[in-house]
Amino acid sequence: MRYRQIHLDFHNTAAVGAIAAAWDPARFQGQLKAGHVDSVTLFSKCCHGWHYHPTTTGAMHPGLSFDLLGEQIRACKAIGVATPCYLGAGLDDRLAMLHPEWERRLNDGRNPWHHTADQPGFHEMCLNTPYLDVLCAQIGEAVRNYDIDGLFLDIVSPRPCWCNTCVREVLAAGGDPRDLATMQAKGRATYLRYAERSVSAAHAAKPGLPVFHNAGNVRRGDRALVSYNSRHLELESLPTGGWGYDHFAVSAGYARTLGMPFLGMTGRFHGNWGEFGGYKHPNALRLECARMLALGAHCSVGDQLHPSAEMDAATYAIIGAAYAEVQAIEPWCSEAVNRSDVAILSLEGVTPGQADPAGEMNDNASDTGAARMLLEGHITFDLIDPESDFISYRVLVLPDAVRPDAILARRLRDFVAQGGRILATGLSGRNAGDDAFALDFACTDAGPGAFDPEYLVPAEPLGPWGTPRFLVRAAGRILEAKSGEVLAWRDEPMFNRDIRHYVSHQHAPPRGIHASAAMVHGPAGITCAHPLCRLYAEHGVQALRDLFLRALRRLLPVPLLRVSLPSNGLATVTRQEAKQRDLVHLVWAPTIKRGTGVEVVEDLVPLHAVSVELRRHNAPSRVTLVPSGDDLPFSHADGVTRFTVPRMVCAQRIAITD
Repeated sequence: MRYRQIHLDFHNTAAVGAIAAAWDPARFQGQLKAGHVDSVTLFSKCCHGWHYHPTTTGAMHPGLSFDLLGEQIRACKAIGVATPCYLGAGLDDRLAMLHPEWERRLNDGRNPWHHTADQPGFHEMCLNTPYLDVLCAQIGEAVRNYDIDGLFLDIVSPRPCWCNTCVREVLAAGGDPRDLATMQAKGRATYLRYAERSVSAAHAAKPGLPVFHNAGNVRRGDRALVSYNSRHLELESLPTGGWGYDHFAVSAGYARTLGMPFLGMTGRFHGNWGEFGGYKHPNALRLECARMLALGAHCSVGDQLHPSAEMDAATYAIIGAAYAEVQAIEPWCSEAVNRSDVAILSLEGVTPGQADPAGEMNDNASDTGAARMLLEGHITFDLIDPESDFISYRVLVLPDAVRPDAILARRLRDFVAQGGRILATGLSGRNAGDDAFALDFACTDAGPGAFDPEYLVPAEPLGPWGTPRFLVRAAGRILEAKSGEVLAWRDEPMFNRDIRHYVSHQHAPPRGIHASAAMVHGPAGITCAHPLCRLYAEHGVQALRDLFLRALRRLLPVPLLRVSLPSNGLATVTRQEAKQRDLVHLVWAPTIKRGTGVEVVEDLVPLHAVSVELRRHNAPSRVTLVPSGDDLPFSHADGVTRFTVPRMVCAQRIAITD
């Protein structure tokens, strides 16, 4: 799979008039070269429902007078650029106007992309209608007629639908369309049938063609959905488009455990998709591409082509600055595998399929908070689901509400018996059916505390704070330590704030007691009384993060990697076994808020004397900066290789050769 890809959006209503009036293959090629691009996703059909080539299965855009897709493919192939093909699968305005009965409907009768009937926006189609037959014909036509290198089917996922067809079929089967779970199951069955038929349509025309179904991200724990992506995954994550700068690390942390190469998909936009005239700072794109590579991904940058088909020179100057750096280090990334000490047993992965009535999956705050704390502690980690192999990890984090059934509990106990350890927060580690622990933390659970919020008191001084009573904005569990070591205690407020009694602006002060244990270290690992992962995602209290990380380091005294980066820096380790070398990725740039909730990157500030400690069995033969090849002095003792990076700006990679 190529490393420097472009997703070239091209959605055009008939109202824009002429299409591709400024098409010039030489200028098109020139911008791709300026951007160091090696693959570009081109459009067969956009979400307005128009095709960009002659078609017998749909309608070519009325403003287009020639085969634009064919011309674009020929221009790309002439300079060695791959050409996957985009086809809007979930949205089709043209057909929605002709067949409103084919539209997907929410339980209030609306199309999901409109709050009111007069609001502009795309029209989502139901894949349980004859629309699916039309779509499969369009797929087969594009694959047969054009030399494409893959198929990108957009905006498709298991989603409940209350259109007449879906409601009628549920009623005929004896189901209740008022029941959300019933309609979600119907939506899943509809999606699986779509996925099978669409892949079959593509492979009938071109066996083995890579097919990707885009839903933005991969649902953790639902591997049946992943299996219909025939060759790779693409993870949509635009930091300035609402995802933020740590979202991709969570998505990639799961994707890289699935055994398929994957793309990170960001955008050149200051904000989100469809933004003409919006440009992020070039330094932001450099950072984002560096993070993708560090997290095991190939790179894709989203762009929007003007209706004239004139490529924007400013865009490809920005992309070129980032992709030139990617190109320089590709030899050290190819066939590399990320190494991790720790795995987060994803709460979403343990309880998959939970969505809102629109069928949208909300970010799981517990998974996000756990990942954020590990990232800020520079702990190498993956996200896994119950089907994953546990044995390659030294510690499993169970965020907040991972309550194992009998099968998962047995696997967790086997993991502990083989030397692994568990860090469980909140209700995690208890049986699915009751509050008894499924693992031996040398304590018992006496139920929930009566106060919310409450306080947490570390048994030993914590960082710059010492041992005050830290506010915890959640009720904790009452842990009764047996033989386990208490690492922190619960304290309670004088009373809950309610109509009977309140004090000051918020909650009551602490009573100043050790009401019960809040963190206990036992044979299986450490359990925490509070949902620290969700709390960190929601409130970002550094003291709670540091208490969590201190507990983790008790279980992992010699981690795979230690670095002296700032807390918002990224540090990972990859391994190229064929070349007998490890690669340490160090990535950092300051992010700042501009506007309302917009996190941007502008200045790249140098870091000096960054220390690195890498756990490895044998001393390396060389430690070198990549791609310059400059040697670094190093030492090796007690199974740890130590060296210092004298200076880095944005990103530095270091090769440690066996």
